[in-house]
Amino acid sequence: MTHDHDLVLRPTAAQTEAALNPPPGRTGGDLVVETLAGLGATTVFGLPGQHALGVFDALRRSALRYVGLRVENNAGFAADAYGRVTGEAAPLLLSTGPGALTSLAALQEAAAASAPVLAISSQVPTAGLGGGRHGYLHELPDQAASFRGVVKSVHTVRTPSQIPSAIAAAWQSALTAPHGPVWVEIPQDVLLAKTALPVVTAMDATPQDLVPRPELTAVAAHLLSTAARPAIIAGGGVVRADASGKLRALAERLDAPVVTTFGGKGAFPWNHPLSLQSWLEDRHTTGFLEDADVLLVVGSGLGELSSNYHTFAPRGQVIQIEADAGKLEANHPALGIHADARLALQALLETVEERTDDTAAGRVRDLLARVRDRIAAQDLTLEQDVLASVRRALPAGSPSFWDMTILAYWAWSAFDAQAPNTMHSAQGAGGLGYGFPAALGAAVADPTRPVLAVSGDGGALYSIAELATARQYGLDVTWLIVDDGGYGILREYMTDAFGRATATELTRPDYVALAESFGVPGVRTSPDTLEADLARALAAPGPSVVVLPAVLRMFAPTHLG
Repeated sequence: MTHDHDLVLRPTAAQTEAALNPPPGRTGGDLVVETLAGLGATTVFGLPGQHALGVFDALRRSALRYVGLRVENNAGFAADAYGRVTGEAAPLLLSTGPGALTSLAALQEAAAASAPVLAISSQVPTAGLGGGRHGYLHELPDQAASFRGVVKSVHTVRTPSQIPSAIAAAWQSALTAPHGPVWVEIPQDVLLAKTALPVVTAMDATPQDLVPRPELTAVAAHLLSTAARPAIIAGGGVVRADASGKLRALAERLDAPVVTTFGGKGAFPWNHPLSLQSWLEDRHTTGFLEDADVLLVVGSGLGELSSNYHTFAPRGQVIQIEADAGKLEANHPALGIHADARLALQALLETVEERTDDTAAGRVRDLLARVRDRIAAQDLTLEQDVLASVRRALPAGSPSFWDMTILAYWAWSAFDAQAPNTMHSAQGAGGLGYGFPAALGAAVADPTRPVLAVSGDGGALYSIAELATARQYGLDVTWLIVDDGGYGILREYMTDAFGRATATELTRPDYVALAESFGVPGVRTSPDTLEADLARALAAPGPSVVVLPAVLRMFAPTHLG
């Protein structure tokens, strides 16, 4: 029997000639960059290191664009953002030992947020592998073991011929739902080894579809069609799956109110009549969701932040669509559907019956009014004005990247992202230093629009070295640094819990002068001038820094009752 794909695999005469006569002087490093190009990569992030020099030398012979950051963790954050913005696997090139380990926090964020990052690290020479102690610089007893609990999959290479298949398998893993970071490691001598193997051309690494089981979507459709008070929680999985249009169509067909999680910002239009927005740290919202007789949760594990710190106790039937099988029913019993959000929402759209609920929009308006009244009673005008100034200054469609800082915590609940996949934060894993290097990665991915990064002064110190990166590549990123003299949110937490704060106050630089020393324009602003200064900085090409000295406060939590 002859199959069609047998014909596809037959090389042409020209391909055969090229395969039999590969160019001289190639190494294992060339196989790495050739495979990446064959898979469709155009840009790589990273830092060189002694054991990885074979890859970096091969970049010189490649059409791949290299963007080098100053710290491996920041390179990981940049690759994370590139993956989120493009939906492609972002290659991250690292060296052995300290360089590799420094990327761990960034890979943890990518895993938590389902960002496709393809980390490729060097290893000590093959003679030093196997768990012994051979005394190589950067040596670890088992480097891959440090990453197995963080990434989706680990791929090891021991010969040059294994390089294309290992990278292709990793690429497929990174882009199969749920997206996530993957790890490939290649020994130094393999990267440096001369090779006569043919040049790697197109590679087949098509991601596998995660299709919902039809009997489960049939039950879910029946439950939703016959519900009296359905509601929807839309998480980051909707954004990663590019399924916001299908989510809106389903919500409108069901007249079901929708709340977006902090990772799902922009998945549903902020001012839609059915939009509950993102006020998850609010007892009114929690109560509304608990009162739903059928609650559809799409692309969320209902973790700590999405469940109002695990105080959420649904009384109705929960339907959970989740690509990560480990998150299915991890926090609440549900009809669990292991599937990509886009495919599952499409299946529901094809099977639900339209329902009409004339009370839904009114119930949404009443809830949002109660939320507004609660915030208005707390004397938080400064915080609301600052956030509103940022929104007005940021052009529509421009992405924003938020570090773990008080203004970001406000933005989770109160910021209108205006479009899916435009507002990103480190709320997945919660590490400091995400905002600015991630914004640089987004500017590399899409140089047609300015990018905003928001940090506190504490988080800014994690990534200040990347001002050099921003200047070197002329990246169009405006960095808003809210300077409150320390770790502001920890200061609040400790004062509330213990009566006083410890280890939260920071000596910090003059950020404007520091930015200018890198050749990056800087301006010190105020709450009154923030909108104009930020808009001016965003409109100017290249990087810029805007420093806002201000002590902001969080709104009072309502998860305690």
